[in-house]
Amino acid sequence: MTPPTTMRAVHLTRHGGPEVLAHVDVPVPTPGPGEVLVEVTAVALNNTDLWTREGAYGRPDDPHAPSGWRGPIDFPRIQGADVAGRVAALAPDVDPALLGRRVVVDPALYDGEGPHAHPVGLMGSERDGGYAQFVTTPAHRAHDATASPLTDDQLATLPTAYGTALGMIERGGLREGETALVTGASGGVGLALVQLARARGAHVVAVSSAPKADAVRAAGAHTVLDRALDLGPPLRVAAPRGIDVALDVVAGDLLNDQLPHLREGGRWVVAGALGGYRTHLDIRRLYLHNLRLVGSTMHTPTHFALLMDLARQAAIQPVVAATFPLARAAEAQRELAGRGHVGKIVLHP
Repeated sequence: MTPPTTMRAVHLTRHGGPEVLAHVDVPVPTPGPGEVLVEVTAVALNNTDLWTREGAYGRPDDPHAPSGWRGPIDFPRIQGADVAGRVAALAPDVDPALLGRRVVVDPALYDGEGPHAHPVGLMGSERDGGYAQFVTTPAHRAHDATASPLTDDQLATLPTAYGTALGMIERGGLREGETALVTGASGGVGLALVQLARARGAHVVAVSSAPKADAVRAAGAHTVLDRALDLGPPLRVAAPRGIDVALDVVAGDLLNDQLPHLREGGRWVVAGALGGYRTHLDIRRLYLHNLRLVGSTMHTPTHFALLMDLARQAAIQPVVAATFPLARAAEAQRELAGRGHVGKIVLHP
């Protein structure tokens, strides 16, 4: 079936609140050399969508400057990094066997083609994403998930949240039998960290708000600590030998306060700053105890391929909190910002 010539999409018209999102008719994009056109069946929301819309990422020379994920972005921009769908068309130089396949798109734009390349851009910020009926992507970034028993909604939750989580786990070198501390455990990345760390055979100590503790425990956490309380005493009880790897999306004061709970040679991996992007560290704790502080942004191509293997095996079961039609994208982003849910919010174009 030939794709239509126009489609519905949501344009980010400028930085601002949800009101800057416009539901519009636009031309269906044409796949360029080496690309495929994906008909979007589900696109998941992320905090990245909120912060890109708000321009909240700052720049190295000005942390308060309005910015997309990696710098100034072109408007209008179609948001949406997390796409599941089916290949609807392809460039002449692409393997025709991909046509009609059910795929998950790796949204990262890398600094090279190697297996360990670093992400330096993101679909939905540095190029148009999946808040639309169709989106283009390089063919080798469309991973075949036809055989996966997961639903399209579940597949759409994987790229950013689970990709970020798996990148953190891999960069932190989490091994079976180790103890992992997961902060922000009820959020998209946090819940993914709980599931992936548990699947790896780690002992998982999670930090969450009390009302969401049962959901975090159901995802696989062995112990859930109330983030509103002093974490020190219960953390010493939950991990009497200390933490091997902290998987942190909160940072801020939490990093400084809880860093001493790492064991000798422990690793603290940071992939977010929900608690604030400034902190004060006692550097003596870092070098006297051979600790490692690791920054982690998303995933590498190798990490994403590993994630897709887990998806094909249904080794993880992503939680979908709510679904919205594309026309209600602004409402869905408000729901995401309210943080009253557990799991992921998904749009249906």
